[in-house]
Amino acid sequence: MNNKKNIAILGSTGSVGTQTLEVIGGNADLFNVFLITANSNAHLLIKQALEFLPQYAIICDESKYAGVKEALAHTPVKVLSGIAAINEMVTHPDIDTVLTAMMGFAGLEPTIAAIKAGKDIALANKETLVVAGELITGLAKKHGVKILPVDSEHSAIYQCLVGEEYETIEKIIITASGGPFRGKSISFLENVTREDALKHPNWVMGAKITIDSASLMNKGLEVIEAKWLFGLEADQIEVIVHPQSIIHSMVQFHDGSVKAQLGVPDMKLPIQYALSYPGRIKNNFKRLDFTSYPQLTFEKPDLATFRNLDLAYTALKQGGNMPCIINAANEIAVANFLSENIGFLAMSNIIEQCMQQIQYEASPVLDDYLNTDKETRIFAQNLIKKMPLKALQF
Repeated sequence: MNNKKNIAILGSTGSVGTQTLEVIGGNADLFNVFLITANSNAHLLIKQALEFLPQYAIICDESKYAGVKEALAHTPVKVLSGIAAINEMVTHPDIDTVLTAMMGFAGLEPTIAAIKAGKDIALANKETLVVAGELITGLAKKHGVKILPVDSEHSAIYQCLVGEEYETIEKIIITASGGPFRGKSISFLENVTREDALKHPNWVMGAKITIDSASLMNKGLEVIEAKWLFGLEADQIEVIVHPQSIIHSMVQFHDGSVKAQLGVPDMKLPIQYALSYPGRIKNNFKRLDFTSYPQLTFEKPDLATFRNLDLAYTALKQGGNMPCIINAANEIAVANFLSENIGFLAMSNIIEQCMQQIQYEASPVLDDYLNTDKETRIFAQNLIKKMPLKALQF
Protein backbone atom coordinates (compact mmCIF):
# COMPACT_ATOMS: atom_id res chain seq x y z
CA MET A 1 0.00 0.00 0.00
CA ASN A 2 1.34 3.44 -0.98
CA ASN A 3 1.04 5.86 1.92
CA LYS A 4 3.09 8.62 0.33
CA LYS A 5 1.64 12.12 0.55
CA ASN A 6 1.05 13.62 -2.90
CA ILE A 7 2.32 17.19 -3.10
CA ALA A 8 1.47 19.87 -5.65
CA ILE A 9 4.09 22.63 -5.80
CA LEU A 10 2.84 25.89 -7.30
CA GLY A 11 5.95 27.82 -8.25
CA SER A 12 8.43 24.96 -8.24
CA THR A 13 11.18 26.92 -10.00
CA GLY A 14 11.38 29.69 -7.40
CA SER A 15 13.48 29.75 -4.23
CA VAL A 16 10.88 28.07 -2.00
CA GLY A 17 9.83 25.66 -4.76
CA THR A 18 13.35 24.42 -5.42
CA GLN A 19 13.99 23.95 -1.70
CA THR A 20 10.70 22.08 -1.37
CA LEU A 21 11.91 19.65 -4.01
CA GLU A 22 15.13 19.23 -2.03
CA VAL A 23 13.09 18.30 1.04
CA ILE A 24 10.94 15.86 -0.94
CA GLY A 25 14.01 14.39 -2.65
CA GLY A 26 15.46 13.61 0.76
CA ASN A 27 12.22 11.95 1.88
CA ALA A 28 11.15 10.02 -1.20
CA ASP A 29 9.61 7.34 1.00
CA LEU A 30 7.16 9.88 2.45
CA PHE A 31 6.33 12.29 -0.35
CA ASN A 32 5.53 12.14 -4.05
CA VAL A 33 5.69 15.13 -6.38
CA PHE A 34 2.32 15.10 -8.13
CA LEU A 35 2.27 18.50 -9.82
CA ILE A 36 4.83 21.23 -10.49
CA THR A 37 4.27 24.63 -12.07
CA ALA A 38 6.37 27.51 -13.34
CA ASN A 39 5.56 30.94 -14.67
CA SER A 40 8.12 31.15 -17.48
CA ASN A 41 11.24 29.22 -16.42
CA ALA A 42 10.72 26.37 -18.86
CA HIS A 43 14.31 25.16 -18.68
CA LEU A 44 14.22 24.52 -14.93
CA LEU A 45 10.68 23.12 -15.05
CA ILE A 46 11.84 20.55 -17.62
CA LYS A 47 14.86 19.65 -15.49
CA GLN A 48 12.66 19.18 -12.40
CA ALA A 49 10.13 17.11 -14.32
CA LEU A 50 12.85 14.80 -15.62
CA GLU A 51 14.20 14.29 -12.10
CA PHE A 52 10.95 13.85 -10.16
CA LEU A 53 8.57 12.61 -12.90
CA PRO A 54 5.43 14.28 -11.52
CA GLN A 55 2.08 13.33 -12.97
CA TYR A 56 1.66 16.89 -14.28
CA ALA A 57 3.85 19.87 -15.17
CA ILE A 58 2.28 23.24 -16.00
CA ILE A 59 3.99 26.21 -17.64
CA CYS A 60 1.97 29.43 -17.26
CA ASP A 61 3.65 31.12 -20.21
CA GLU A 62 1.70 29.50 -23.03
CA SER A 63 4.33 30.49 -25.60
CA LYS A 64 6.69 27.97 -23.97
CA TYR A 65 4.20 25.10 -23.86
CA ALA A 66 5.34 23.42 -27.08
CA GLY A 67 8.97 23.38 -25.97
CA VAL A 68 8.16 21.87 -22.58
CA LYS A 69 5.84 19.29 -24.11
CA GLU A 70 8.44 18.23 -26.65
CA ALA A 71 11.19 17.96 -24.01
CA LEU A 72 9.01 15.69 -21.86
CA ALA A 73 7.35 13.71 -24.65
CA HIS A 74 9.34 10.58 -23.82
CA THR A 75 8.20 10.65 -20.16
CA PRO A 76 4.85 9.89 -18.52
CA VAL A 77 4.58 13.55 -17.39
CA LYS A 78 1.47 15.28 -18.73
CA VAL A 79 2.23 18.87 -19.78
CA LEU A 80 -0.36 21.66 -19.55
CA SER A 81 -0.22 25.45 -19.83
CA GLY A 82 -1.87 28.56 -18.45
CA ILE A 83 -3.25 29.68 -15.10
CA ALA A 84 -6.62 28.06 -15.83
CA ALA A 85 -4.88 24.68 -15.94
CA ILE A 86 -3.39 25.30 -12.51
CA ASN A 87 -6.78 26.31 -11.08
CA GLU A 88 -8.22 23.07 -12.43
CA MET A 89 -5.40 20.68 -11.55
CA VAL A 90 -5.06 21.72 -7.87
CA THR A 91 -8.48 20.14 -7.37
CA HIS A 92 -7.26 16.70 -8.53
CA PRO A 93 -8.55 14.05 -6.11
CA ASP A 94 -5.12 12.45 -5.68
CA ILE A 95 -3.45 15.61 -4.32
CA ASP A 96 -3.09 15.77 -0.53
CA THR A 97 -1.27 19.05 0.03
CA VAL A 98 -0.82 22.10 -2.17
CA LEU A 99 2.31 24.13 -1.48
CA THR A 100 1.66 27.62 -2.80
CA ALA A 101 4.93 29.34 -3.70
CA MET A 102 3.75 31.32 -6.71
CA MET A 103 4.92 34.92 -6.52
CA GLY A 104 2.50 37.62 -5.47
CA PHE A 105 -1.18 38.05 -6.27
CA ALA A 106 -1.07 35.26 -8.87
CA GLY A 107 -1.32 32.69 -6.07
CA LEU A 108 -4.77 33.81 -4.91
CA GLU A 109 -7.12 32.02 -7.31
CA PRO A 110 -5.28 28.66 -7.31
CA THR A 111 -5.27 28.72 -3.51
CA ILE A 112 -9.02 29.36 -3.43
CA ALA A 113 -9.61 26.51 -5.89
CA ALA A 114 -7.48 24.13 -3.80
CA ILE A 115 -9.24 25.05 -0.56
CA LYS A 116 -12.66 24.54 -2.12
CA ALA A 117 -11.47 21.07 -3.18
CA GLY A 118 -10.53 20.28 0.42
CA LYS A 119 -6.73 20.37 -0.02
CA ASP A 120 -4.49 21.32 2.89
CA ILE A 121 -2.40 24.39 2.06
CA ALA A 122 1.30 24.79 2.81
CA LEU A 123 1.37 28.56 2.43
CA ALA A 124 4.53 30.24 1.17
CA ASN A 125 2.60 32.84 -0.83
CA LYS A 126 1.92 35.35 1.95
CA GLU A 127 0.19 37.70 -0.49
CA THR A 128 -2.82 35.36 -0.56
CA LEU A 129 -3.66 36.17 3.06
CA VAL A 130 -2.53 39.78 2.76
CA VAL A 131 -4.90 40.42 -0.12
CA ALA A 132 -7.89 38.33 0.94
CA GLY A 133 -7.30 37.04 4.45
CA GLU A 134 -10.92 37.11 5.56
CA LEU A 135 -12.08 35.28 2.43
CA ILE A 136 -9.32 32.64 2.61
CA THR A 137 -9.65 31.86 6.31
CA GLY A 138 -13.43 31.68 5.98
CA LEU A 139 -13.16 29.19 3.12
CA ALA A 140 -10.58 27.11 5.00
CA LYS A 141 -12.89 26.85 7.98
CA LYS A 142 -15.87 26.00 5.79
CA HIS A 143 -14.03 23.20 3.96
CA GLY A 144 -12.11 21.84 6.95
CA VAL A 145 -8.73 22.73 5.44
CA LYS A 146 -5.49 23.33 7.37
CA ILE A 147 -3.38 26.34 6.39
CA LEU A 148 0.20 25.50 7.37
CA PRO A 149 2.56 28.48 7.14
CA VAL A 150 5.87 28.06 5.34
CA ASP A 151 7.28 31.50 6.15
CA SER A 152 9.94 30.94 8.81
CA GLU A 153 8.36 33.54 11.11
CA HIS A 154 4.82 32.20 10.92
CA SER A 155 6.03 28.62 11.11
CA ALA A 156 7.84 29.59 14.32
CA ILE A 157 4.66 31.04 15.80
CA TYR A 158 2.66 28.01 14.67
CA GLN A 159 5.16 25.70 16.37
CA CYS A 160 5.07 27.76 19.57
CA LEU A 161 1.28 27.44 19.64
CA VAL A 162 1.12 23.64 19.38
CA GLY A 163 -0.74 22.51 22.49
CA GLU A 164 -1.76 26.06 23.40
CA GLU A 165 -5.10 27.85 23.23
CA TYR A 166 -5.14 30.83 20.88
CA GLU A 167 -7.22 32.70 23.47
CA THR A 168 -4.19 32.78 25.76
CA ILE A 169 -2.07 34.79 23.29
CA GLU A 170 -1.23 38.24 24.60
CA LYS A 171 0.90 39.14 21.59
CA ILE A 172 3.20 37.65 19.01
CA ILE A 173 6.66 39.01 18.27
CA ILE A 174 7.79 38.69 14.66
CA THR A 175 11.53 38.99 14.22
CA ALA A 176 13.22 40.78 11.33
CA SER A 177 16.86 40.63 10.32
CA GLY A 178 16.75 44.30 9.36
CA GLY A 179 18.01 43.44 5.89
CA PRO A 180 21.14 44.86 4.26
CA PHE A 181 20.35 48.46 5.21
CA ARG A 182 19.74 48.10 8.95
CA GLY A 183 20.82 51.26 10.76
CA LYS A 184 21.23 53.25 7.56
CA SER A 185 19.86 56.78 7.12
CA ILE A 186 17.45 58.14 4.54
CA SER A 187 20.33 60.00 2.87
CA PHE A 188 22.20 56.71 2.51
CA LEU A 189 19.14 54.98 1.02
CA GLU A 190 18.81 57.68 -1.64
CA ASN A 191 21.76 56.19 -3.50
CA VAL A 192 21.49 52.42 -2.95
CA THR A 193 21.46 50.22 -6.03
CA ARG A 194 19.60 47.10 -7.06
CA GLU A 195 22.74 45.06 -6.32
CA ASP A 196 23.06 46.61 -2.84
CA ALA A 197 19.46 45.70 -1.98
CA LEU A 198 19.83 42.11 -3.19
CA LYS A 199 22.62 41.36 -0.70
CA HIS A 200 20.63 39.92 2.20
CA PRO A 201 22.86 39.23 5.21
CA ASN A 202 21.27 35.94 6.34
CA TRP A 203 18.73 34.42 3.95
CA VAL A 204 18.88 33.15 0.37
CA MET A 205 15.62 34.14 -1.30
CA GLY A 206 14.18 35.23 -4.64
CA ALA A 207 14.73 38.79 -5.89
CA LYS A 208 11.29 40.16 -5.05
CA ILE A 209 11.19 38.94 -1.46
CA THR A 210 14.81 40.06 -0.96
CA ILE A 211 13.90 43.63 -1.96
CA ASP A 212 10.84 43.44 0.30
CA SER A 213 13.14 42.42 3.13
CA ALA A 214 15.45 45.36 2.45
CA SER A 215 12.52 47.81 2.56
CA LEU A 216 10.81 46.02 5.52
CA MET A 217 7.71 45.54 3.35
CA ASN A 218 8.20 41.80 3.75
CA LYS A 219 7.76 42.27 7.48
CA GLY A 220 4.70 44.44 6.88
CA LEU A 221 3.12 41.74 4.75
CA GLU A 222 3.94 39.18 7.45
CA VAL A 223 2.16 41.33 10.04
CA ILE A 224 -1.01 41.32 7.93
CA GLU A 225 -0.67 37.59 7.24
CA ALA A 226 -0.29 36.90 10.97
CA LYS A 227 -3.56 38.68 11.73
CA TRP A 228 -5.44 36.12 9.66
CA LEU A 229 -3.40 33.04 10.50
CA PHE A 230 -3.72 33.51 14.24
CA GLY A 231 -6.87 35.62 14.64
CA LEU A 232 -5.13 38.65 16.14
CA GLU A 233 -5.56 42.41 16.21
CA ALA A 234 -2.91 44.84 14.99
CA ASP A 235 -1.87 45.80 18.54
CA GLN A 236 -1.15 42.13 19.31
CA ILE A 237 1.51 41.90 16.58
CA GLU A 238 4.92 43.36 17.31
CA VAL A 239 7.95 43.50 15.02
CA ILE A 240 11.43 43.48 16.50
CA VAL A 241 14.75 43.57 14.66
CA HIS A 242 16.96 40.59 15.48
CA PRO A 243 20.03 40.76 13.21
CA GLN A 244 21.25 37.21 13.86
CA SER A 245 18.01 35.59 12.54
CA ILE A 246 18.29 32.76 15.07
CA ILE A 247 15.02 33.38 16.92
CA HIS A 248 12.46 33.15 14.13
CA SER A 249 9.56 34.53 16.17
CA MET A 250 7.98 34.40 19.63
CA VAL A 251 4.63 34.20 21.37
CA GLN A 252 3.88 35.97 24.64
CA PHE A 253 0.96 34.54 26.60
CA HIS A 254 -1.38 36.31 28.99
CA ASP A 255 0.49 34.92 32.01
CA GLY A 256 3.63 36.74 30.81
CA SER A 257 5.57 33.69 29.64
CA VAL A 258 7.22 33.74 26.21
CA LYS A 259 7.88 30.86 23.83
CA ALA A 260 10.43 31.18 21.03
CA GLN A 261 11.39 28.94 18.13
CA LEU A 262 15.08 28.94 17.21
CA GLY A 263 17.22 27.51 14.46
CA VAL A 264 19.78 28.39 11.83
CA PRO A 265 18.41 30.41 8.88
CA ASP A 266 17.27 27.64 6.52
CA MET A 267 13.94 27.68 4.67
CA LYS A 268 13.99 23.90 4.34
CA LEU A 269 13.10 23.63 8.05
CA PRO A 270 9.69 25.36 7.87
CA ILE A 271 9.01 23.72 4.50
CA GLN A 272 9.62 20.26 5.96
CA TYR A 273 7.53 21.04 9.05
CA ALA A 274 4.58 22.14 6.90
CA LEU A 275 4.74 19.04 4.72
CA SER A 276 5.14 16.60 7.62
CA TYR A 277 2.79 18.25 10.16
CA PRO A 278 1.83 17.11 12.78
CA GLY A 279 4.95 14.94 12.80
CA ARG A 280 8.62 15.84 12.60
CA ILE A 281 11.07 14.23 10.19
CA LYS A 282 14.66 13.50 11.07
CA ASN A 283 17.11 15.26 8.77
CA ASN A 284 20.76 16.19 8.40
CA PHE A 285 20.26 19.95 8.09
CA LYS A 286 22.77 22.20 9.83
CA ARG A 287 22.18 22.35 13.59
CA LEU A 288 22.25 25.46 15.77
CA ASP A 289 25.49 25.81 17.70
CA PHE A 290 24.81 28.31 20.48
CA THR A 291 28.51 28.97 21.02
CA SER A 292 28.64 30.40 17.50
CA TYR A 293 26.09 33.02 18.59
CA PRO A 294 27.27 34.28 22.00
CA GLN A 295 25.06 37.35 21.64
CA LEU A 296 21.48 37.56 20.41
CA THR A 297 20.49 41.21 20.05
CA PHE A 298 17.22 43.05 19.52
CA GLU A 299 16.20 46.57 18.51
CA LYS A 300 13.11 48.46 17.44
CA PRO A 301 12.51 48.91 13.71
CA ASP A 302 13.09 52.39 12.29
CA LEU A 303 9.63 53.23 10.95
CA ALA A 304 10.61 56.75 9.89
CA THR A 305 13.32 55.49 7.54
CA PHE A 306 11.65 52.23 6.49
CA ARG A 307 8.15 53.53 5.93
CA ASN A 308 6.74 50.41 4.31
CA LEU A 309 6.29 48.67 7.65
CA ASP A 310 4.31 51.62 8.99
CA LEU A 311 2.19 51.70 5.80
CA ALA A 312 1.41 48.00 6.25
CA TYR A 313 0.21 48.57 9.83
CA THR A 314 -1.98 51.41 8.54
CA ALA A 315 -3.47 49.11 5.90
CA LEU A 316 -4.07 46.36 8.45
CA LYS A 317 -5.94 48.72 10.78
CA GLN A 318 -8.05 50.12 7.96
CA GLY A 319 -8.83 46.66 6.57
CA GLY A 320 -11.14 46.11 3.61
CA ASN A 321 -9.26 46.18 0.31
CA MET A 322 -6.44 48.40 1.65
CA PRO A 323 -3.99 45.48 2.12
CA CYS A 324 -4.78 44.46 -1.47
CA ILE A 325 -3.87 47.98 -2.58
CA ILE A 326 -0.50 48.03 -0.85
CA ASN A 327 0.34 44.56 -2.12
CA ALA A 328 -0.38 45.45 -5.76
CA ALA A 329 1.39 48.82 -5.48
CA ASN A 330 4.40 47.16 -3.88
CA GLU A 331 4.65 44.50 -6.60
CA ILE A 332 4.74 47.22 -9.27
CA ALA A 333 7.20 49.34 -7.27
CA VAL A 334 9.57 46.43 -6.64
CA ALA A 335 9.47 45.34 -10.28
CA ASN A 336 10.40 48.86 -11.36
CA PHE A 337 13.17 49.10 -8.77
CA LEU A 338 14.59 45.79 -9.98
CA SER A 339 14.43 47.14 -13.55
CA GLU A 340 16.26 50.26 -12.30
CA ASN A 341 13.41 52.57 -13.33
CA ILE A 342 13.03 54.06 -9.84
CA GLY A 343 15.11 54.53 -6.73
CA PHE A 344 14.78 52.63 -3.46
CA LEU A 345 12.91 55.31 -1.50
CA ALA A 346 10.46 55.95 -4.35
CA MET A 347 8.82 52.58 -3.63
CA SER A 348 7.25 53.88 -0.41
CA ASN A 349 6.04 57.05 -2.15
CA ILE A 350 4.29 55.03 -4.84
CA ILE A 351 2.62 52.72 -2.31
CA GLU A 352 1.41 55.64 -0.19
CA GLN A 353 -0.09 57.46 -3.17
CA CYS A 354 -1.93 54.32 -4.24
CA MET A 355 -3.34 53.98 -0.72
CA GLN A 356 -4.61 57.54 -0.95
CA GLN A 357 -6.01 57.40 -4.48
CA ILE A 358 -7.45 53.93 -5.11
CA GLN A 359 -11.09 53.51 -4.10
CA TYR A 360 -11.53 51.96 -0.66
CA GLU A 361 -13.93 49.03 -0.19
CA ALA A 362 -14.78 48.22 3.41
CA SER A 363 -16.30 44.76 2.74
CA PRO A 364 -14.77 43.40 -0.47
CA VAL A 365 -15.69 40.15 -2.20
CA LEU A 366 -13.45 38.26 -4.64
CA ASP A 367 -14.37 40.44 -7.64
CA ASP A 368 -13.51 43.54 -5.60
CA TYR A 369 -10.05 42.12 -4.84
CA LEU A 370 -9.47 41.30 -8.50
CA ASN A 371 -10.60 44.77 -9.61
CA THR A 372 -8.61 46.52 -6.89
CA ASP A 373 -5.48 44.63 -7.83
CA LYS A 374 -5.87 45.50 -11.52
CA GLU A 375 -6.73 49.16 -10.88
CA THR A 376 -3.83 49.63 -8.46
CA ARG A 377 -1.27 48.12 -10.83
CA ILE A 378 -2.38 50.40 -13.66
CA PHE A 379 -2.39 53.46 -11.41
CA ALA A 380 1.04 52.67 -9.94
CA GLN A 381 2.58 52.10 -13.37
CA ASN A 382 1.11 55.32 -14.73
CA LEU A 383 2.30 57.14 -11.62
CA ILE A 384 5.84 56.00 -12.29
CA LYS A 385 5.64 57.21 -15.90
CA LYS A 386 4.47 60.65 -14.79
CA MET A 387 6.76 61.14 -11.80
CA PRO A 388 9.63 63.62 -12.21
CA LEU A 389 13.12 62.14 -12.18
CA LYS A 390 13.93 63.46 -8.71
CA ALA A 391 10.77 61.88 -7.25
CA LEU A 392 11.54 58.61 -8.95
CA GLN A 393 14.93 58.45 -7.33
CA PHE A 394 14.23 59.92 -3.92
